[in-house]
Amino acid sequence: MAIAIGDKLPAATFKEKTADGPVETTTEQLFAGKRVVLFAVPGAFTPTCSLNHLPGYLENRDAILAKGVDDIAVLAVNDWHVMGAWAQSSGGLGKIHFLADWDAGFTKAVGLEADLSAGGLGVRSKRYSMLVEDGVVKSLNVEESPGQATVSGAAAMLEQL
Repeated sequence: MAIAIGDKLPAATFKEKTADGPVETTTEQLFAGKRVVLFAVPGAFTPTCSLNHLPGYLENRDAILAKGVDDIAVLAVNDWHVMGAWAQSSGGLGKIHFLADWDAGFTKAVGLEADLSAGGLGVRSKRYSMLVEDGVVKSLNVEESPGQATVSGAAAMLEQL
């Protein structure tokens, strides 16, 4: 069963690439006492993710933060090397967190996994966005199709803030 508005996020550990190598970041570190926008994509460097979803959040970063959001993070079921390369190539390094959910542990725990094996991608995350306040889901926007980024896009999130 998928996580719902009002639910607390499960404990999880992500990896992020830094200049010093991988750093582990927990849900507690990222969300405790903060208002955070988290959006998830089926995969780094995939077309909709790289051409639409991520760019919208990078372009609207300042507007989102101006609405009282402390941080923005993107999550994908990829390893930290891939997420680090995506952060670098997209211009997002240092602007938002690029979270590697390498084993889909968090994705499965929130019930938002998608089996994209038919397309050669394996188990990935559904495309979604959520507003999290102190670890509790305040809004949740899950796309019906992994190839679209409308209800989970930055413009839709800005309207909810």
